Amino acid sequence: MEEAAHTLAPYTQIFRDVFNASPIGIVVENFEGQPLFVNPAFCEMLGFSEKELRSKHCVDFSPPEDAEKDWALFQQLRAGAIDHYQLEKRYFRRGGSLVWGNLSISLLKSLPSPLILAMVEDITAKKTAEEARFRHAAIVESSEDAIISKDLCAVITSWNSGAERIFGYAEAEVIGQPITILIPPELRDEENEILERLREGGRIEHYETKRVTKTGKKVDVSLVIGPIKDSSGRLVGFSKIAHDIAQRKKVEEALRQLNRNLEEQAALSQTREELLKIFVKNVPAGLAMLDRDMRYLQVSDRFCADYLIDSSQVLGRSHYEVFSDIPDRWKEIHRRALEGETLRADEDRWDRKSGTTWLRWEVRPWRSADGSIGGILIFAEDITRRKQMEEALATMSRKLIEAQEQERIRIGRELHDDINQRLAMLAIGLEQLRNNPLEVRSRLQELWEETTAISSEVQGLSHELHSSKLEYLGVVSGMKSWCKEFSERQKMQIDFRSDVSSPLPFEIGLSLFRVLQEALHNVVKHSGVKRAEVQVAEQPNEVHLIVKDLGSGFDIEAVKRGCGLGLTSMRERVRLVHGAISFESKPGGGTTIRVRVPSKSEKPA
Repeated sequence: MEEAAHTLAPYTQIFRDVFNASPIGIVVENFEGQPLFVNPAFCEMLGFSEKELRSKHCVDFSPPEDAEKDWALFQQLRAGAIDHYQLEKRYFRRGGSLVWGNLSISLLKSLPSPLILAMVEDITAKKTAEEARFRHAAIVESSEDAIISKDLCAVITSWNSGAERIFGYAEAEVIGQPITILIPPELRDEENEILERLREGGRIEHYETKRVTKTGKKVDVSLVIGPIKDSSGRLVGFSKIAHDIAQRKKVEEALRQLNRNLEEQAALSQTREELLKIFVKNVPAGLAMLDRDMRYLQVSDRFCADYLIDSSQVLGRSHYEVFSDIPDRWKEIHRRALEGETLRADEDRWDRKSGTTWLRWEVRPWRSADGSIGGILIFAEDITRRKQMEEALATMSRKLIEAQEQERIRIGRELHDDINQRLAMLAIGLEQLRNNPLEVRSRLQELWEETTAISSEVQGLSHELHSSKLEYLGVVSGMKSWCKEFSERQKMQIDFRSDVSSPLPFEIGLSLFRVLQEALHNVVKHSGVKRAEVQVAEQPNEVHLIVKDLGSGFDIEAVKRGCGLGLTSMRERVRLVHGAISFESKPGGGTTIRVRVPSKSEKPA
């Protein structure tokens, strides 16, 4: 016994060093949820000392709604229904702020008194990035502007609802088509010049030109085009915002025509002003007419709507009284316009108490019949939404890089904190056998099983990253094989059924496979049950995928109001192959995900 203790002593120190040096928070708890040991990483993550954390109960670490979900799964662990679970939850830091953690709970059954091992990875940065990506995706999809992506060969790769509204093409009609379908024949050389400039690393800012719709109608647009790069900085495509400026062009032309008409007339000053007031009142744009003292003479309905004012309450009042937060630089512009200048800005920032507003504006003088300046006209177009689009597109490349880096970090941690440590433990076991050859027979089976388990984990990680079985076995067989491996790794039951006999295109199968992976990972993390049903069914011209569990379920609307990135990711994958997806779930009522995709490829984005 003394010899065995002496042999194990250095390994005990190794375990202690691993516990203390781990970059992931580790907590060992008793069966009541009381922390017994807490490593430095967890203390640093929450900002408490080890003594303070050991004095808490596990439910004290998180907000009630997160703690309740965790404790329910903890009870199942205590009851023997499960032997591990994973959960993303929030944790209180000292001072009351919150951080996100990926919690992995395992039951240590080999000890005389079973204990609970909790490992917590700080995923706050990941969650923040997910929420930002979700917000940007929502902004892009809801934009009235056309937002289009194209590859280096100028082939369209994405198309939002704003593009459909402006150009008349549905997404399925343009994905995979050259961007030249939107360019009038006489402007094809212009597109070549734009592409050459972009490939050299430049950007296109507020470039006004014409594009053509599905019906052949030409529309005036203002373009903002920027590069899309991968994580290595390599240029992979371009993003484009096309803002419809047809209405603005009409207003500008109408204003020029009115000025020409008024200059040709020898009417009295009063008549001239009345005609201008009528024009300002009815123009479908944000336009205001002011006298030399900057008092309102007339405003358009759009101007009132944009700035939430009533024309009856502003006429006769000073512009600086109505908008007391106007910056001094704009007052200088008004002064210059009253001296005869016409000034304009394609974009200008206005920082207000209610938030930042972006404007495109033009200020010009209006003249009386005798040629004297009677005041100024202010044309102001709110382009805040457009600036949000530009910001969203500008961050897309960065978010893509961040997502790739996060995935690399996840793989690295999984290799280091799980597989590498298990290999280290295996090496220790082999070293012990070398020192105690008489134990070879008794421990050989144990070490063989551990080696097999590690090999299975590596294989599983490989299959998570690369769907080679889809290529070699076909879509359905590949999915079935992956479900079998996943169920063995997670120690759960997956009932897989399929009646698909026709071969499916790889891009369709890959989309279904990724949705299946996301859905089953969610079952493991959130459902609290160890059984799921997967069905792949063939219908006329369609393939259906159903993933069902009878677990804890969730409030779909609440998830949509939150970041909801998992649902968004699945929905986006299905949308790109022109399919449809629905989610059925409620707290305590399980979850069913239904996917419907075409059985033939239609040039997915």
